[in-house]
Amino acid sequence: MVKKLINALTPRRCAGHPGARLTAAAALATASPLIAGLAGPVRAEAATATPRIIPAPASLRTVPGRSFALTRATRIVVTSRSRDAVGVATYLAGLVRPSTGYRLPVVTGPAGSPHAITLSLAPASGLGTEGYRLDVTGGGVRIQAPTAAGLFYGVQTLRQLLPAKVEARSVRPGPWTVPAVHISDRPRFGWRGAMLDVSRHFFTVAETKRYIDEISLYKINTLHLHLSDDQGWRIAIKSWPRLATYGGSTEVGGGAGGYYTQAEYQDIVAYARKHFITVVPEIDTPGHTNAALASYADLNCDGKAPPLYTGTEVGFSSLCVDKDLTYRFLDDVIGELARLTPGSYVHIGGDEAHSTPLADYVKFIDRVQPLVHAHGKNMVGWNEIAQADVKPGPATLAQNWSIADGTTPVDDPLATAAVRKGVQLVLSPANHAYLDMQYDKDSPYGLHWAGYVSVRKSYQWDPTTIFTGVTEHDVRGVEAPIWSETLTDLHEVEYMAFPRLAGIAEIGWSPRQGRSWEEYRTRLAAQGPRWTAMGVNFYHSPEIAWDSAS
Repeated sequence: MVKKLINALTPRRCAGHPGARLTAAAALATASPLIAGLAGPVRAEAATATPRIIPAPASLRTVPGRSFALTRATRIVVTSRSRDAVGVATYLAGLVRPSTGYRLPVVTGPAGSPHAITLSLAPASGLGTEGYRLDVTGGGVRIQAPTAAGLFYGVQTLRQLLPAKVEARSVRPGPWTVPAVHISDRPRFGWRGAMLDVSRHFFTVAETKRYIDEISLYKINTLHLHLSDDQGWRIAIKSWPRLATYGGSTEVGGGAGGYYTQAEYQDIVAYARKHFITVVPEIDTPGHTNAALASYADLNCDGKAPPLYTGTEVGFSSLCVDKDLTYRFLDDVIGELARLTPGSYVHIGGDEAHSTPLADYVKFIDRVQPLVHAHGKNMVGWNEIAQADVKPGPATLAQNWSIADGTTPVDDPLATAAVRKGVQLVLSPANHAYLDMQYDKDSPYGLHWAGYVSVRKSYQWDPTTIFTGVTEHDVRGVEAPIWSETLTDLHEVEYMAFPRLAGIAEIGWSPRQGRSWEEYRTRLAAQGPRWTAMGVNFYHSPEIAWDSAS
C-alpha cells in the first residue's frame, strides 16, 4: 500500500510553491495527515521525521540540511520598527528565557542576519491576515507574515518545533534544536474561540490570564467571557453598582463569588491583546438574569427582587420585556462594556429563556440588537436568536450549541433559520465542543446532559458537514465553551479543557482535507510532555499513547 501511495504522490505540487515538484519521500512528509499517518516506515528512512504540530499547518515539509540550534549567541531580529512586531519578538524572548537561561537580545536588522530568529512583516500572497511562512535552516529561522498576528502564530509553531522542555519555568539542559522545515500556513476560519464561564464560579484575573497563556499556544484568537448569569454578575457597571457588589457576591454552592473592576477587566483585555486574542464579553439576556434581578427590584415585572441564587437549574429567570427600564438598563450596561472593549462584538446571550414567552423573546431581541449597534458593536447571540428578526449580514453571528451527530449531517431548524436570514454561525455543538461535558462516567468534574464527550468525539466533526444546508460560507468559525457549574478553579478547568481544546482549535485552523483521528492522536501524544512542563493539569486520556516527558 505504501508503494501505491508513493506512486500516487510523486507528481504532487507543494502548496504555496507552484512548480516545485516533490520527491516521493518529501511528498509523504507533506501529504495529508491521513497519508502521513500511514507512511511511518517510509518517513523513517528520511533524514527528519515530520514534526507533530497542533493545529496542523496548511503546508509543511521537512527540508534537507542541518537543524537550527538555539544558543546564547542567538539574536531575535525584527526587520521593521513596528511596535507590534517588536512585541512579538519580546514575547518570544521571554518565552524561552526561563527554560534555556538565554537572555536573547531583540534587535532591529535585516533579514538573513546570521544565527538569528528573524521576524519580518512583509506582504505575502495567499496568507490572508493571520497566515505566516516559517523557514528553518542550520543558519537561522525566519518567520514572515503580513501582520503581527501572523508573526505571533508563527512563533507558536516555532514553540512546538522546540523540545517540550522549553515550556519549563526553570533552567533545563539543552540542546535546543529546531528541525529544518518550510511551513506555509493560514487559518481556515476567522473565529477560533474559547469561552470561559466566570459566572457560575468566579475566576480571578490571574487565572484568566493563565488560561489566555494556555489557549494562545493553539492559535485561539477569541476569548468569550460569560460575565453574567443567575449565580453571579462579574463586571462592575458604574451606573448600576449593585450588579457587581450584590449580584456578584456569591456563586454556585454559596461561595464568596467576586467580580472584575473595570480596571481589572481592561487589564484582561490588554493581556489578551498581547496574545492576539480578542475578548468578547457576554451579558446573558433575557434569561439567566437572576443576579441582576436580585440586585435591582425595579427590573422585575412585579417590582420584587428575588433572593440570590446558588444552584444550577436554568430557565427560571427573565427580564421584564415590556418595561422601558429594561432597555435603559441594557443601554447603560452595553454602553459601558463597549467603551471598555476594543473588539467588534458584544454577546447578548439569548439561550434557555424558558420563562420568556416566544413572542416576548422575539420582541426583546429585536429591541436589543439596535442597542448593540448604537454603541458601535456587532451582536453575537446563542442560536435561539435566529427566532427573532435579526438583521442579516456577516456582522451578526449566531452561536449554535445544538447537539449533532458529527458523522452524518442533521437538520437543525435554528441553524437553518440563521443561514436563511444571512446570519453566519459560530459552531459549538454541545456534544462535541462543550469542554465541561464529562469524558466518561468516571470523570471527577463536569456534567453529561449532552452525553459523554471523549477526546476522539470532540475531534471527529466538521463545521460544514454537521448540519444540512450549512456551507463553508455560512460559518464564521468554531468555539469551545467551558461552563463552570462544577468547576471551582483553573486546575479543574484545565483538566476538562486539555486535551480536547487542542482538537477544537485544529478544527478551526487546519484544512479539512486529510484530517483523521488516527493521525491526529499521534500528534496529540506529543503535547503531553509540553503540558507537563507548563504545569497544565491535563487529562491523561487512555485514548492517547502519550509521549514520555522529555
